[in-house]
Amino acid sequence: MTLPEKGVTYADAGVDIEAGNALVDRIKPAAKRTSRSGVVAGLGGFGALFDLKDAGYSDPILVAATDGVGTKLRIAIDTGHVDGVGVDLVAMCVNDLVCQGAEPLFFLDYFATGMLETEKAARIIEGIALGCEKSGCALIGGETAEMPGMYPAGDFDLAGFAVGAMERGQDLPSGVAAGDVLLGLASDGVHSNGYSLVRKLVTASGLGWDDACPWAETSLGAELLTPTRLYVRQALAAVQSGGVHALAHITGGGLTENLPRVLPQSLGAEVDLDTWQLPPVFRWMAQTGAMAESELLKTFNCGIGMILVVAQDRADALTALLAEHGEDVTRIGSVTDRPGMAYKGHLL
Repeated sequence: MTLPEKGVTYADAGVDIEAGNALVDRIKPAAKRTSRSGVVAGLGGFGALFDLKDAGYSDPILVAATDGVGTKLRIAIDTGHVDGVGVDLVAMCVNDLVCQGAEPLFFLDYFATGMLETEKAARIIEGIALGCEKSGCALIGGETAEMPGMYPAGDFDLAGFAVGAMERGQDLPSGVAAGDVLLGLASDGVHSNGYSLVRKLVTASGLGWDDACPWAETSLGAELLTPTRLYVRQALAAVQSGGVHALAHITGGGLTENLPRVLPQSLGAEVDLDTWQLPPVFRWMAQTGAMAESELLKTFNCGIGMILVVAQDRADALTALLAEHGEDVTRIGSVTDRPGMAYKGHLL
């Protein structure tokens, strides 16, 4: 290999510092829109500062969560529809935080690619900022890693890190008891779990991402890229109203694996599958793959993206409150004194 006469540069190795600087300038307005009380210093420094006292906390406990978007990114990369995966990234982290009873305070992202494409990267990070803005948390920092040779052309990866807080003694789950009511909040589709199986089923169907979606008036790829629903503001409003004993974010593992995570070992839950309609995307996948109902329930959210475990005497009031916040709420079952998950009725 012959080196340039004037000496080799970092750009010759495939890393464009100027493109990175241009990206930072491009995303600053989006990050600024996420600013909230507590932010002391954000983008541009070696670290970001946050003042918990200024955010209104007197004796806070910090809660941290990290996650990614999984192989849903493959569809975004292949179709070029990358605008929504930033919302997915935020949602997967902050929806977990509220299950601990915490208010999300700030978010940091990690974006890695082989060659930085400023426009594409900006669209992704602007999606992250949108997710933060809707969740009331500040995008205060992140890392853009340009790594030639590590990723094929056009590919990228995302990771997110969220930090929240609660006052000491207000953590969830707390007080879960037999007889508590399960309130299910509707999902906006598949969200960001199970996409290795989703992609396998699409391949088996013979359809492509640009083909008409069998259950919606859009392309199949666009429909499957519907962002994960953000439950933060409405869940926190319910917690602050009183009577919420636990929240379960229905992610990887579906209802079968996630609801038991917030129940004491001595208790279980009974879920009535006849109380809501299985959304068309899950019905299509079940039919395409001849999937058993049990497999569906332990893989996907099946139309319920978040479950609140609430006191019986608060169930009606909380249902009304959540509906006022735009949620489609269904009373799907109750906590029992028998350990384990039990289902009655059928989705399919």
